[in-house]
Amino acid sequence: MSLREQKTAKKKEDILRTAIRVLSEKGYHGTTMEEIASKLLMTKGSVYYYFRDKQDLLYQSQIMLLERSLKNIEQVRKLDLPVIEKLRKAVVVHIEYLLSERSGFELMMQPEHIFTTEQLKQILRLRDDYGKNFDQLILIGIEANLFHTVDVKIVRNIILGAMNWVTQWYSAEGKMSDTEIAESISNYLLRILTWK
Repeated sequence: MSLREQKTAKKKEDILRTAIRVLSEKGYHGTTMEEIASKLLMTKGSVYYYFRDKQDLLYQSQIMLLERSLKNIEQVRKLDLPVIEKLRKAVVVHIEYLLSERSGFELMMQPEHIFTTEQLKQILRLRDDYGKNFDQLILIGIEANLFHTVDVKIVRNIILGAMNWVTQWYSAEGKMSDTEIAESISNYLLRILTWK
């Protein structure tokens, strides 16, 4: 990637992060491109240089979050750790990233209300790819007799659902840090697979 392409990618990411915050505060329908541009100290035309419209901006933000999530779990899967520790680490990394990008993930709750059929297919494909990484870790643990034999898809969805719901109740003012909460949740969730 050339320096110019890197600068463009960085600018787009900065716009997306600011847009996520504004959209999270005011809601998708309550936010205008003018407000997003104003927060960025840019003209509306400059924002349109990077994104077709508000819907495209939101779509690109979701793709960015999902692609980063995939990179995170792929890095965890490459670690030289026993499978149970990889799964524990995958849960911790997921929750830490979720909390660091809370506003963006909260906007993902009902994508079918905003995106086109093609965009929704891409989002769902990335989500599915992400879930398959958890499936593989669970299957490896079952095959190694480290995890109970379970319905992998159901258990994966329970784990992902519990992790994603954290955005609804977690408070940064609580007694535990993001990492402590993530580690505690990972211990509880792994009991689904290891409890005797």
